Amino acid sequence: MGTPDPWEVKGAPIARLLNAWKERKMKLYSYIVAHDTGFSPNPFFGYCTLACCKPIIRRMANPGDWIVGLSPKADQNRIVYFMQVDEAIGFGEYWEDERFAQKKPKKGTRALESGDNAYEPGPCKSFRQIRSMHSDGENENAKKKARDLSIKRVLISERFAYFGSARMDLPVELQPLIVARGYRCNFSNEVLTAFRSFTSTIPFGVYAKPKQWKDNDDSWRDAAGERLIAN
Repeated sequence: MGTPDPWEVKGAPIARLLNAWKERKMKLYSYIVAHDTGFSPNPFFGYCTLACCKPIIRRMANPGDWIVGLSPKADQNRIVYFMQVDEAIGFGEYWEDERFAQKKPKKGTRALESGDNAYEPGPCKSFRQIRSMHSDGENENAKKKARDLSIKRVLISERFAYFGSARMDLPVELQPLIVARGYRCNFSNEVLTAFRSFTSTIPFGVYAKPKQWKDNDDSWRDAAGERLIAN
């Protein structure tokens, strides 16, 4: 037998593996946003991020995939937001990256308190849950911390539309996205095509405050910054 080709991986040339990755079918994930608080997802300070909750989606979604958050059935399963994943990074990198410094929760406006960059790296690959919407005041919430950190992966998007309290009706051709619990991700080519067509008509940005905020709270506008869609 000859010397193994270093560019062969289990019989498949790396070039072929790379081509297969490039040709990978886009995945679309839909789920119910039970609590629209500006925390999960967090659409502020230039990026829409999914750092807490939905661990299975955070584990499975990759750059290029899309995520759609729908309101509960009692609210007609309308669109709360959609985002295309640009990056998937670890909690340590998320904490250290200056792009996301403003997403570290702090006392002040509701937008500042809603930050999802809530896990500070510690020794031996540990994390400290700082005061946030998932903590018990200054104390950690062990249950929520364990769930958030069960998948140490943060999804980041610059291509997103967040509707919040101005949630958008789901088009008829996208009704298959409706899910009762958990999430859905196995959609037909027809649904994926319809989704691409739909998103191509919607300008990216932040359209309104989170549903669960008080009507007179306009801190979301400053937090949206240049991503604010005037209304």
